Amino acid sequence: MDKQISLKGFTIEKNRPFFAIAGPCVIENEATTLQIATFLKKTSQDMNIPIIFKASFDKANRTSLNSFRGPGIDKGLKILQKVKDETGLLILSDVHDPNQAKMAAKVLDIIQIPALLCRQTDLLIAAAETGLPVNIKKGQFLSPAEMEPAIQKITATGNNNILITERGTFFGYNNIVVDIRSIASIKLLGFPVIFDATHSVQLPGGSGTSSGGQREFVECLSKAAVAAGANGIFMEIHPDPDSALCDGPNSLPFEQVSPLLALLREIHDLVNHDI
Repeated sequence: MDKQISLKGFTIEKNRPFFAIAGPCVIENEATTLQIATFLKKTSQDMNIPIIFKASFDKANRTSLNSFRGPGIDKGLKILQKVKDETGLLILSDVHDPNQAKMAAKVLDIIQIPALLCRQTDLLIAAAETGLPVNIKKGQFLSPAEMEPAIQKITATGNNNILITERGTFFGYNNIVVDIRSIASIKLLGFPVIFDATHSVQLPGGSGTSSGGQREFVECLSKAAVAAGANGIFMEIHPDPDSALCDGPNSLPFEQVSPLLALLREIHDLVNHDI
């Protein structure tokens, strides 16, 4: 990584600081969203780790037509604005259509491109033209080197505040694997790399009409990714993952969050001790 990335509140430079992007998969309702955000704000303050709050206002790529998608952009952005006002956390969410970008940018601090849409030129350009930092999630179907064209679509607009998130690669049916070499390979492109610890243990379509997951492997993969040079960690959390309306099987309960972040920061500091 050789780029300095400016976010509201902190700057990512020379692999520091270690930070996290965390929150529920989808906005289920205002109360649960604020409960999670309040927990993350306290965690960030207690541990002195920058945490960016993430939640989707619309999960347009759910497995089933009957799956819960979220409240939609209008109500969802109002809830995210309330999270921002009450906690002061930076806010990240994803857009699925170029027409959503300008509206979302009025609330968001970072705009995210979903993995399955990371090659969509119009979407990438619309996100970049908001002027916000853009987090591109690497498609499960792409090699690390294939992220370079996606990056070029963003930088062509003059926006150089880019994050790349590794979230595993399809390996046969209903399975995702993580090639840890991908962390180092993507960093050669010059931008910070985040490891999506919870989507990387997802089993796409593994439950028939929804995705399954193996949250028991989150810690193992996260430690490997940070040791390999990941700048930060992305994780989905929920007060009761087994009742979550989206991605429950790969989400972490509150009690696992702080111990994992503490461990990952130690690994990050050890790997980057000479910087």
